[in-house]
Amino acid sequence: MASHDSAFGPNLLPLNRREVLTLTGAASAVATTQVFTNAASAAAEQAPHIVMADALALADAIRSRQVSCIEVMTDYLDHIEKFNPKVNAIVALQDRAGLLAQASERDAQLARGDLMGPLHGFPYAVKDLALVKGIRTTFGSPILKDFVPTTDSIMVERLRKAGAIFIGKTNAPEFGLGSHTYNPVYGVTRNAYDQTRSAGGSSGGAAVSLALRMLPVADGSDYGGSLRNPAGWNNVFGFRTSYGLVPSDARDVWLPSMGVVGPMARTVADLAMLLSIQSGYDARLPLSMDEDGTRFQEPLRIDLKGKRIAWAGDFKGYLPFEPGVLDVCKSALQTFESMGCVVEEAQPNYPIDAVWRSWLRLRAWQAGGALLAFYNDPAKRALMKPEAIFEVESGLKLSAFDITAASVVRSEWYQAVRQFFEKFDYFILPTAQLFPFDVDTHWPQEIAGRNMETYHEWMKGVLPITMSGCPALAAPAGFSDQGLPIGIQIVGPNRAELSCLQLAYAYDTATAWPSRRPPRLLSESWV
Repeated sequence: MASHDSAFGPNLLPLNRREVLTLTGAASAVATTQVFTNAASAAAEQAPHIVMADALALADAIRSRQVSCIEVMTDYLDHIEKFNPKVNAIVALQDRAGLLAQASERDAQLARGDLMGPLHGFPYAVKDLALVKGIRTTFGSPILKDFVPTTDSIMVERLRKAGAIFIGKTNAPEFGLGSHTYNPVYGVTRNAYDQTRSAGGSSGGAAVSLALRMLPVADGSDYGGSLRNPAGWNNVFGFRTSYGLVPSDARDVWLPSMGVVGPMARTVADLAMLLSIQSGYDARLPLSMDEDGTRFQEPLRIDLKGKRIAWAGDFKGYLPFEPGVLDVCKSALQTFESMGCVVEEAQPNYPIDAVWRSWLRLRAWQAGGALLAFYNDPAKRALMKPEAIFEVESGLKLSAFDITAASVVRSEWYQAVRQFFEKFDYFILPTAQLFPFDVDTHWPQEIAGRNMETYHEWMKGVLPITMSGCPALAAPAGFSDQGLPIGIQIVGPNRAELSCLQLAYAYDTATAWPSRRPPRLLSESWV
């Protein structure tokens, strides 16, 4: 795999293998800032060295046999045993003996010169909305609490082929509905930075696992911010990709959902590595993109001077924000300006409320349609959460003509965004309209005094990007005065994933948020 300007390189090889991983886990932060808290320094010094390594560094160390797959699996399982009970991010955790046996086989393969791929020997937990052969996959629903798939999803096939060892699943809300991770099967997932707060969702388990170093990389999915919100709320990266880039299993291959699958990581270079594995055409999904992921293996460092960035702000007062959110996100814009980018406040020329209303109809049609069979069975309907029933019943009120009209608005919005990108290179927005809320709240009823009509309206700020089909890379923006994280969405034109990665890479290099400010829980538990 081509270099992503990783801190791990040949000059480090003479060091002790665990010293190498310690250095690489902190290198980006040391190189870019001296603003380390005592807690962060303590975490870097006292952590198990392997789990602190970035994914590319870990892959290099495994490939060169500086660490064994057995060592990697042991350190990760020990780390998970210590931290997961505090946050409930990883579920369906598999038997340690079986996982160590798989790690031993990966070591034997390396001894024979058989490297499977970049994830060779990686402990990996898949979001509990994707099928993994032989591992319980519940979708967070009591209806499916005992469901064990006999096949892998397309994405999981690719992860397995790249060498991943599946240790379990990451927690998600019931059927992925709502941007707050809790369900009646496994319970609630708690924020990595404040365990009294929400982890976001629906990829909340994945984001928390990354932030607490329980996984080297993770996958997520996103319909209405499910990759972007938890990444922003846990100080990691998540990437909502263009439609068809990462094939996502579906019963209907011709009218696909607005939901997509994408990678999550603690560095942008790691994000690109995982995306290179996930992406590419699959004949089972005729609308998937006819290209592989090799372009994401290209070096990410480019000159950004003169790039034009549009900042949406609150869409001219249309969106309510909790005090402080916009201030933190605006402070992140200064980093882009320091690179020579030109930032100005602007938005596409189209009525944003029409986009929101059309999204509601399309969401009800797609989410409700997927759940209709359960709804039609009274016994199963009794097990569905109110938000799932809301989607089905909202969909039942729609006609085909309503769906057509909503799709036309979506198409008009896409054209407005496309024209917008003729003037700007990037579009930046917050990942959420508020900081992580109380973990016992189902969903916020109001923001800044404004009532929310539906369970997803509080995420209205990410939905226009969903409707545009554009890629959106969630990156850490900073923290509130109370120490709560928030993020920004780096949005590019349709299919401009590489461009988003390049801007995010420069931003990551300059800020190093995940390594610069790890969760306090890590240092508190190691003291």
